[in-house]
Amino acid sequence: MTKKVIYGQVPSKSNGYRIITLRGHGALAKTKELKEYEKLFGLQYKRHSKILGNFEIEVDVYFRSNRSDLDGMFKVFLDCLQAVEAIDNDRYCIKIVARKFVDKKEPRIEFLIKPIIDENQVKEPE
Repeated sequence: MTKKVIYGQVPSKSNGYRIITLRGHGALAKTKELKEYEKLFGLQYKRHSKILGNFEIEVDVYFRSNRSDLDGMFKVFLDCLQAVEAIDNDRYCIKIVARKFVDKKEPRIEFLIKPIIDENQVKEPE
């Protein structure tokens, strides 16, 4: 298995949404930055078969600077994987192995998704 690479600075969940008023109630809306990253992710992701059921991810995250938090990017990253149909649902992620790096010129994520085939960790029926 080869690692997949998606170029661009992955935004954190906390910076990817803003509060708006919708019909008199507060709601969350994606920021322009998050929408652009999701589009960029979709354009760069090379389709393979969708992983159904439990999986683990190994990911190296290269940020522009050391100021970004590693944990803040997981929600956006997993949502992008679900949107491009690499995974069935992000709730089936049972293990994440992550490392943080700094690359000012080419921020990116390099990742490998592995299905978990273990009879003790079977996907629940829908």
